[in-house]
Amino acid sequence: MKIYNGYCGIGGNRKDWGSNHQVTAVELDPRIAEIYKDLYPDDEVIIGDAHQYLLDHYNEFDFIWCSPPCPSHSITNYFLNAKGIIRYPDMALYQEIILLEHFFKGEYVVENVKSYYHPLIKPQVSGRHYFWSNFRIPHLESRIKISRMCGDKDALGVTQGQIRKKEMEKLGFDLDKYQYPGKEKLLRNCVDPLIGRAILDRAIESHNLKSAKQQVLFGV
Repeated sequence: MKIYNGYCGIGGNRKDWGSNHQVTAVELDPRIAEIYKDLYPDDEVIIGDAHQYLLDHYNEFDFIWCSPPCPSHSITNYFLNAKGIIRYPDMALYQEIILLEHFFKGEYVVENVKSYYHPLIKPQVSGRHYFWSNFRIPHLESRIKISRMCGDKDALGVTQGQIRKKEMEKLGFDLDKYQYPGKEKLLRNCVDPLIGRAILDRAIESHNLKSAKQQVLFGV
């Protein structure tokens, strides 16, 4: 399949996709893009605006995965608002959902965090994420607890930071060699690779079913 991986980060969703697909990944931050490129050398990596790239190229792909920035949608906005940090939700999220739902012929997924407000378009839920898609998303619980308060201390003197670090190791990434100041944030932004793989498998099933129906319809 030709796959678009928008706002790719370090590719948590992509980690278990294998090498049988033609993947184009778009990331705005050049430093993060370099990490992704090192992890997935066979992918085409573009440094740029994933929102605009989607608009310009969406009809070139079989499967689209977009993970628009989540900070303006997350429940942390209650805390920030109380601190005097006030911002609008970024409506690029819904622009992409509407575009793909009405004009894209392939399979798509738009992923984001569970929002502090009632979603304007009803999502599907898997793990700690909302998903908007034109096929059924498998419902899986994430193996990883990576919120800032991710559980009780399991031993005297163990900090929340140490618990988070232990949880994030389950993602299977070793970022020690990379010079990037916000490695924990990179990992927190990852979709559990098992969920990413399960969703791709479901997208392939949907794609193949559509192709089979078209072959029957047109007598191919």
